[in-house]
Amino acid sequence: MSLPLRTLAVQDLYLRDSWLYRILPSVRHKPFTPMSCGDLTESWNEVEPDPNQLRWKPFNIPKSSEKKVDFISGLHTVCGAGDSKSRNGIAIHMYTCNTSMIDKCFQNADGDFLIVPQQGETLITTEFGKMMVEPNEICVIQQGMRFSVDVFRETRGYILEVFGAHFELPDLGPIGANGLANPRDFQTPVAWYEDRTVATGYTIVNKYQGKLFSCQQDFSPFNVVAWHGNYTPYKYNLENFMVINCVAFDHPDPSIFTVLTAKSTRPGVAIADFVIFPPRWGVANHTFRPPYYHRNCMSEFMGLIKGHYEAKEEGFQPGGASLHSIMTPHGPDVDCFEKNSTAVLKPERVAEGTMAFMFESSFSMAVTKWGLDTCHRLDKSYYKCWEALKSHFNPNWKPSSK
Repeated sequence: MSLPLRTLAVQDLYLRDSWLYRILPSVRHKPFTPMSCGDLTESWNEVEPDPNQLRWKPFNIPKSSEKKVDFISGLHTVCGAGDSKSRNGIAIHMYTCNTSMIDKCFQNADGDFLIVPQQGETLITTEFGKMMVEPNEICVIQQGMRFSVDVFRETRGYILEVFGAHFELPDLGPIGANGLANPRDFQTPVAWYEDRTVATGYTIVNKYQGKLFSCQQDFSPFNVVAWHGNYTPYKYNLENFMVINCVAFDHPDPSIFTVLTAKSTRPGVAIADFVIFPPRWGVANHTFRPPYYHRNCMSEFMGLIKGHYEAKEEGFQPGGASLHSIMTPHGPDVDCFEKNSTAVLKPERVAEGTMAFMFESSFSMAVTKWGLDTCHRLDKSYYKCWEALKSHFNPNWKPSSK
């Protein structure tokens, strides 16, 4: 389905607002009442902290023949930190659904959603218009925007939610004016409206202070005839990312693959970065080309949209995930280490047909009970992928003379 879109400049948006011209104002609704939150939570103390390397097998998608699950009821919180009340924090969710939202929309009063579809196209109707978002694309629904999700088959994806900040392009510094995600490639919907009365009631679901509430009204909220401004939903195709990589030696920091960032109040420190590992050339000499073994001051949640991640070609699967918490050691598995320690270093394509990504955060994230237990997808043998690593140290080794 082809939908009209227009270019959105997402950089330098210090003042963000939009004017919406509605047939009826959104204030005309019945009172909000609490509703079940399911596996959506902001309670980070459900279980004891776990500093281990964590990996999840692909998260299950409910079969449409067994149970109808829409986008809202299919939201599951995996991990997070901070607090929506104090407007400082992060949450990572999975969505797994098999049916469209009928006469129902969702509004997140707590923060922004960065949505990463992994399986199945999603038609997202917003107050600003419609966006078709496919795997290998992302979209951002900013705080307070109402939207409804239509799906066409069993569907799965990842969500990065940030409280108290909005996503923006990273500072390019010495890179200059062009590179990474270029502003011209972000698209926002063209106005679309329906003047529709819903006699049986239209449901507005509101995420507020980490809880869900619902209310009823008798008309569609997608009644915006026209709008103008720069506070909008938007989408981006990851194939448009202009990759920058090492052309001499050493493995650069993955920050060079940052698509969007949500900055904290501390200079140089992000609440969260959205980073991708796209197809690219590897040409570094005298270098172990995969990611090196490391510990660092950030939490790294990784997902896989398609293909095989080069550092762990087995075990890390599309629709699954991993979490390496602050100061928890991690790196390539044994097979990747052995292969790349002896490989002939010639120019080669890396990650062809693959798209892995990372939600990286300065917060020390807690995993929910659903993530550690209820989902039944935690790979408890993950640590074994490093068990066969052995020492290659030779105290008598000397570099060969030229």
